[in-house]
Amino acid sequence: MNIRINPEVKEALAAGNAVVALESTIISHGMPYPQNVETALSVEKIIREHGAVPATIGIIDGTGVIGMNPGEIEEFGKKGTEILKVSRRDLPVVMAEGLWGATTVATTMIFAAEAGIEFFATGGVGGVHRGAELTFDVSADLEELGRTNVTVICAGAKAILDLPKTLEVLETKGVPVLGYGTNELPAFYTRSSGLKVDYAIKDAQDAAKIVKAKRDFRLDGGILICNPIPEEYSYDAGEINAVIDEAVKEAESKGIKGKEITPFLLARIAEITGGRSLEANIRLVFNNAAAGAEIAKEYCALNK
Repeated sequence: MNIRINPEVKEALAAGNAVVALESTIISHGMPYPQNVETALSVEKIIREHGAVPATIGIIDGTGVIGMNPGEIEEFGKKGTEILKVSRRDLPVVMAEGLWGATTVATTMIFAAEAGIEFFATGGVGGVHRGAELTFDVSADLEELGRTNVTVICAGAKAILDLPKTLEVLETKGVPVLGYGTNELPAFYTRSSGLKVDYAIKDAQDAAKIVKAKRDFRLDGGILICNPIPEEYSYDAGEINAVIDEAVKEAESKGIKGKEITPFLLARIAEITGGRSLEANIRLVFNNAAAGAEIAKEYCALNK
């Protein structure tokens, strides 16, 4: 695979120190410029403050970059949606044609695994879309979680999804769904969905032990650690679900589907809420970055 690993990331991995991967779709498709760049750099700063090395992943001129520098992150932010959103199926074309690509959860996991990075912090993972029994619209993120050896720290699956079906698919694929200080699945904008996770874990050390046990037993596949949005930024479930329903209906009426639907829904929800949902999104990513760094540190300590 054609990849370039940032020297700082390479040195940290060689020394057995904590590294946390980050995706680039959140930069190019997640929010407007310059807020996207400011957020990405702030996430990296938080990971450093918690004692780990950040590795923002993207594709530049057909090369997978593991640990983009500030200048590259700035370019991603400026180009925005001009950059292709790349999932597993798109990788061969984007790399062969020497294109720029923004990595989704699935492709970030692929590159992280290739580089030897165990932990990846993001906002929310993709899953089974509403109405999937008719459209068969299921995110490739779930397939990747079932096959790729990376632990993903998130605020649950995105609230725009069918959460019960998403949990069923994760169970089928053998992916442990762990609640970070909770026994309920967080629903991205809200701390609770009313659905139970597989196991509640106490802290970073507890999480690291479970990850190590899975790797020691050579059980391939990812682990999903669900970290609830901080309480002060959490939405009332009824309020945000009404907004999501409105955005979903609008997407259906416009015929928006496939990989375009998630960016459309998140942007429309931000518009309807007057930007409050975007602020919540940013805060939950910050929260996950901090948790990811702490878990990565504990995991490295167990392996030294």
